Amino acid sequence: MRAAIAEAAQSGDDVPVGALIVSADGEVIAFGHNEREADHDPTAHAEIVVIRRAAKLRKDWRLEDCTLVVTLEPCVMCAGAIVAARIGRVVFGAWDSRVGASGSLYDLIRDARLGAPAEVISGVLEQECSSQLKAFFESKRA
Repeated sequence: MRAAIAEAAQSGDDVPVGALIVSADGEVIAFGHNEREADHDPTAHAEIVVIRRAAKLRKDWRLEDCTLVVTLEPCVMCAGAIVAARIGRVVFGAWDSRVGASGSLYDLIRDARLGAPAEVISGVLEQECSSQLKAFFESKRA
């Protein structure tokens, strides 16, 4: 998670969310952060960015033996991409009570109607992840 927090710091003018995908043997396959502002792309959430990179590097869209680590609970769009990529485990830091789709508002990642449910581990370094997001939004209001 600390690597994902460091990646989130690379988000520039975007909301600081960082993500990485780890293989079953513990190798970090890809890093990503929010790139919506930089790319003018509403789908460039950290999770989508890192899933695309990992799939491209592996030359396979199926990432079922992988773990996605992300600093903020995935939204509906990202949860859908996680399910589509068949990612087996998701680890996230801060909860997103506004649009979270991995256990707070919705629970798409563990919904068996969408395929094999992924394991979800929540609240990892939650305070650090939340503090990074809060500091970003406070700086925008100042």
